[in-house]
Amino acid sequence: MTVHELSRTDARRIAVQAQLLDGSRPAELLDVVRHLTLLQIDPTAAVAPNADLVAWSRLGSSYAPTGLTTALENRTLLELRAMIRPSEDLALYRAEMAEWPGSGKLTTWREYNRDWVRANDACRLDILDRLRSSGPLPSRDLPDTCKTPWKSTGWTDNRNVTQLLEFMVARGEVAIAGRSGRERLWDLATRVYPDDPVVPAGEALRIRDERRLRALGIARARGPAYPGEPADVGEAGEPAVVEGVKGRWRVNPSLLGRPFSGRAALLSPFDRLLHDRKRAVELFEFDYQLEMYKPAAKRRWGYFALPILYGDRLVGKLDATADRAAGVLRVDAIHQDVAFTETMTAEIGHEIEDLARWLGLDLTLPR
Repeated sequence: MTVHELSRTDARRIAVQAQLLDGSRPAELLDVVRHLTLLQIDPTAAVAPNADLVAWSRLGSSYAPTGLTTALENRTLLELRAMIRPSEDLALYRAEMAEWPGSGKLTTWREYNRDWVRANDACRLDILDRLRSSGPLPSRDLPDTCKTPWKSTGWTDNRNVTQLLEFMVARGEVAIAGRSGRERLWDLATRVYPDDPVVPAGEALRIRDERRLRALGIARARGPAYPGEPADVGEAGEPAVVEGVKGRWRVNPSLLGRPFSGRAALLSPFDRLLHDRKRAVELFEFDYQLEMYKPAAKRRWGYFALPILYGDRLVGKLDATADRAAGVLRVDAIHQDVAFTETMTAEIGHEIEDLARWLGLDLTLPR
């Protein structure tokens, strides 16, 4: 098979088009989610929740968060492991759930997870009984009867019920049926997931790789592991090399040679265009870190700086905060990675103004 030879500009434009961030905006939320395959859930809302920011970046001010709420309520979209996915895609995960914790020789940590669930089987069965008779329920209404506590160096330490629920999701036994505010409501998976035919595991993996490449445009065949969603695409697409970048890539051939028109866009820090920070450096030469966990004095760009896309380049960061109590979107700084032209300044400014209108807030700019 021919190995496609791409310039960095080619690769960037493929990535931007694949993420629906070029000049031709999509029209419908469901079309966006089906194409991107997911919206990541994150509780941080310094400007707006991630899922809403990602949708707004594509759809503009025609997007209303109530549309996402309605789609979740009627289960056109479903929540799976901190990702919002089209309900029909759940059929691509059910075979993997049935094989939990995995097939073949297990890694040490998979064996540990399996053994921990087995040790707390009585609690698992009790949760299923309670949900069967009373669900949907928040986790606080499910008593902790675990005999062996969950051990972790992180925030999940001794959070036995919530950790067990996560494993039960992975096993395909329970699902998130909705939310009460930010609190998840749990129910039996059979009452939440559509009753579609299960796609065999091997075929499901192939389809998921193909859909991921369609959403990314260009990706490594092998990439870093991320919670919830890989960054690699297996053997999907066709092989490619990118000028000035080491290694082999996989590219969606339908995007090769397509005319490109760009625009200005403000992105969530969790946006899939730059979620793989290594790819963002290699293709976009864009240095970015989310600094919300750093002390204020050590931040370069701000607590929740929004990456700025212009055309096929990531050109800066917007340090802004939605101060809802004061009714303002407060812009503290616009960091320019490259010098903005007059046209760039105007178009990026219009996008900032649109963000404020969409949020229903007045805009305050730095003096």
